[in-house]
Amino acid sequence: MKWLRRKNEQSWEVVGCECIDPVSMIDDDDELDIIRVRDTATCGTYIFDLGKRPPQGSDYCRAVLFARQQLFQEIVKNNYNILILESWMLTLYRKGKSHRIEVQYAGRPAHVSGKAPPVRPPPFMAVLESQHLFS
Repeated sequence: MKWLRRKNEQSWEVVGCECIDPVSMIDDDDELDIIRVRDTATCGTYIFDLGKRPPQGSDYCRAVLFARQQLFQEIVKNNYNILILESWMLTLYRKGKSHRIEVQYAGRPAHVSGKAPPVRPPPFMAVLESQHLFS
């Protein structure tokens, strides 16, 4: 198989990447009645095109929050109601003056009986609020 690329077409270059390894989202203090846990993590990849506007810290945070929300909607379809482990990776791409954010969000779904604990923010979001990120 031949790979063809137009001569004048630029490819996306990686500007930077932040990766958060799996973090437990439940504390020892949480008294949860966990009924079942999925054997493997569920993961989703989400791409956000920013156009020619340079990205800001709030763009990164919104992208990660949106990716988590989408992943949570997927696990609910399979009758899970909590993520006991969460991780994410955010990559910033540039092609000319255009920018793109890619978020890979993963979590280990579980089902707890009764009321699920309140949803906590994604782990280590403060990393994205840094103004020198990817500069």
